[in-house]
Amino acid sequence: MRAPKRLIPIVAAEGDILSREESQALIERVVKMSSADSISVNVSSGITNNIRFAANQVSTAGSIADANVAVTSSFGPKRATVVTNNLTDEALRAAVKQSEALARLSPDDPEAMPNLGPQNIRTVNADFASTESLDAASLAQAALTALEPARKAGDLTAAGYLVVNTSTSALGNSSKLFAYHKSTNANYTLTVRTTDGTGSGWAGAEAPDWKQLDVNAVSARAIEKARLSRNPVAIEPGRYTAILEPQAVGDLVQLIGSYADARSADEGRSPFSKQGGGNRIGEKIVDPRISIIADPFDPMVLSQPWDGDGLPIGRQVFVDKGVLKELYYSRFWAKKMGKQATGAPTSFIMTGGTTSLDDMIKSTQRGILVTRLWYLREVDPRTILYTGLTRDGTFLIENGKISRAIKNFRFNDSPLFMLNNLEAIGQVVRLAGTEAGGAVVVPPIKVRDFNFTSLSDAV
Repeated sequence: MRAPKRLIPIVAAEGDILSREESQALIERVVKMSSADSISVNVSSGITNNIRFAANQVSTAGSIADANVAVTSSFGPKRATVVTNNLTDEALRAAVKQSEALARLSPDDPEAMPNLGPQNIRTVNADFASTESLDAASLAQAALTALEPARKAGDLTAAGYLVVNTSTSALGNSSKLFAYHKSTNANYTLTVRTTDGTGSGWAGAEAPDWKQLDVNAVSARAIEKARLSRNPVAIEPGRYTAILEPQAVGDLVQLIGSYADARSADEGRSPFSKQGGGNRIGEKIVDPRISIIADPFDPMVLSQPWDGDGLPIGRQVFVDKGVLKELYYSRFWAKKMGKQATGAPTSFIMTGGTTSLDDMIKSTQRGILVTRLWYLREVDPRTILYTGLTRDGTFLIENGKISRAIKNFRFNDSPLFMLNNLEAIGQVVRLAGTEAGGAVVVPPIKVRDFNFTSLSDAV
């Protein structure tokens, strides 16, 4: 197979990816154009290359290069933002003037905070030459790890998306704050279906460094799942011992991070609110083998180390050995409550264990193996109770072995309930993405009494 014909150059043109110096110079240029009380400028740039395939054929191969400037002007508690991707002086000046005009028309924001001054923001080394230099031919070769075996088999249909990007983000303001972050990322997801319409398998992987992405393993796993999931049978819904692969764990457990906001807890709107007032910091909330942290410097994460205001984000420990250790504070809420602002986390890391997936299966007399979840919807925010569906490979385990494929289930369960019914934990992996987004690192787990509530005919 030859590389897809390119309609536009796939290598970054000069100026597509802004260096630290270029970003800082651009921000300073925009700040000088301002006549507002204060101004904040976000600059992003990058190039994204991708290849998409379906029905065992490459459908598109694309490259997107862009740079954006978001200008936020403030007059006291009034503010407005205008975005442009035209970096000429004329366009930038127009964006500044428009944001000032809109800010004057805006209602007062009672929670507006002044711009931050210079911050001590550590650098995260998140860009890898192996990813940045990847060309279209390499992406096409990677796609062949799924396309060739699927075509050869004759009874499989593969559909996948492989995307790599190099991006930068920078933030500066009229109070002399400046922050810059450059990163690379490679993401591969694949769905393989059997041509009889009864089997579906999925696998995915993501890493900042292309060398860490094992595309052969992803393709082989999705193909194996598709074959194993053919001709599923229905079994009774109910509470089962469940082994959840990392993708299923991440989709559900990551939700805990969304509720770790101190304000919602203090105001009584959270699972971490204490009855009668206050929050549950210091209380045991899950199994003592579980710790949950956020850390932009973790080698498996390597994310932007500041939030939208430019507040540095360090390592945050939300759950330490099963105990709720801290919640995150916005600048506004921290000032109101006399606390230190932490900023919202941009990553989610759940500590792992040593039990392999095979050993979890071998130790299970009767249970269900779940590949991944989808269509998650909130049922009760006070307990993080969610409903959703299993997908792309759900299997019955009997006497320590996968005995058959079973039809998908709808479930009703909470990550807090689940992590209190923990039996075993495996090694952590970085996920290829979740419904909530962000960098997510979690292990596979085995739990008891997972609540499967009804059957689904969806494949």
